[in-house]
Amino acid sequence: MDPASPPHDPMLDATLREMADIALPPPVSMMPATWGWAVLAVLVALAIAFALWRWLRYRAQNRYRREALAELSALEAAIGEAAGRQRSLGSLPALVKRTALAVFPREAVAALSGSAWVDFLKAHAGKARIDEEAYRFLAETEYRLPAVSTVDVADARRTFAAARQWIEGHDVHA
Repeated sequence: MDPASPPHDPMLDATLREMADIALPPPVSMMPATWGWAVLAVLVALAIAFALWRWLRYRAQNRYRREALAELSALEAAIGEAAGRQRSLGSLPALVKRTALAVFPREAVAALSGSAWVDFLKAHAGKARIDEEAYRFLAETEYRLPAVSTVDVADARRTFAAARQWIEGHDVHA
């Protein structure tokens, strides 16, 4: 027996010539197979668009708060020295009133002073928890600036913290 090559078979040659490559199926599509997935994708896109719209609207409505807080931070940075503290504390009541004027009707806010101003601040304090001394300071200092020359740094910081709380937490819908 010769281990060299098998005998030649003409039928095998004919069969091999008629063979073709394996036919591969088309690649799987990444598109959803049913219309339900398309509806779900549209609903998710609408929900994201609505959430983005609400967030942008919220940012636009509260822009006055961010600007007031930025100005408050600039004023608060100057309370370390006596002259800066007097200037900053003198500007604080006007800042709070400008903040209120940005969102409430001018007729309801502009003419308020003294106890009426304090009552307005309390009525619209919302989440802010401010002590009576800070309210009194904001009411009295608006028109009597010499009173701020005797305020020490700790009291000034407390007053600025109260103003920050009111600006951050006041309720517009009260």
